[in-house]
Amino acid sequence: MVPSTETAAVRHRLWLVAQGQFRILKVPLGFIKVLEWFFAIFAFSTCGSYSGMFRILVECKNRTESDLSIEVEFEYPFRLHQVYFDAPTCKGGSRDRLFLVGDYSSSAEFFVTIGVFAFLYSTVALSIYIFFFDKYKENNKGPLIDLGVTGVFAFMWLVSSAAWAKGLSDVKTATDPDEVITLVPACKVEGNRCREVHDPVMSGLNTSVAFGFINLVLWAGNLWFVFKETGIIAPFMRAPPPQEKPAAPDTYGQQGAYEQDPYASSQGGYQPDYSQQGYNQDAQYGQGYGQQGAPTSFSNQM
Repeated sequence: MVPSTETAAVRHRLWLVAQGQFRILKVPLGFIKVLEWFFAIFAFSTCGSYSGMFRILVECKNRTESDLSIEVEFEYPFRLHQVYFDAPTCKGGSRDRLFLVGDYSSSAEFFVTIGVFAFLYSTVALSIYIFFFDKYKENNKGPLIDLGVTGVFAFMWLVSSAAWAKGLSDVKTATDPDEVITLVPACKVEGNRCREVHDPVMSGLNTSVAFGFINLVLWAGNLWFVFKETGIIAPFMRAPPPQEKPAAPDTYGQQGAYEQDPYASSQGGYQPDYSQQGYNQDAQYGQGYGQQGAPTSFSNQM
């Protein structure tokens, strides 16, 4: 059965969407947005999914009261003041419940929130670029809104990445086993021995900070390409108008006058008036007479 005209038009439209509109991903405007989408995922996932652990040991004078593997676990959002562990007192087998120091959830949650919203906005922007780019360019509203939102996210990535970098430094200090040992009262008693067994692995959190600053570079750099779409700079980038050529002479007299100017300049301003017929006839007569007399004079000299 031959498909109807409407069905063929729909298929053609779908083909255009599938083949033509995805070309926006090959230009900087779309390609950088894809990078922003990926790196936003990496930023909030490496921070929001983190969980770490470290171990210390407390060796008492009385070996039976010692604990050689005290494991302390912590995770996002790094409310360390709620993380506790039990350490021996080395006094009759009793144990103390001790808490870590610090609450760094504000900087961590702020960083993750910016990453999630950047991911959502990049998803919406890519959908508009691919399927509704004509409406995006209509009345220049889409590029202007995109420019404003991109500028806000660039600033937010700067603030959140800097805040989380400082927060991560504090988290590393608060979870350093050597610092935690100072919180154990039994470790301050002479004769007892305390030391670290296992350090926490912070590579994932270091990566999250790096992804934060990479997002800052991407969003700040994308400002230029979104700004170009607004067309604000277009009037300043137009080529200068071509210089007009001199008009062709209208009459034969004007052409003659135009042709005499370079001759006059090359001859020092002398312009003989060849329009006087009498002068031309006398010149021709004198020239002819001179030509006739020359042989006679030459023969007389011979």
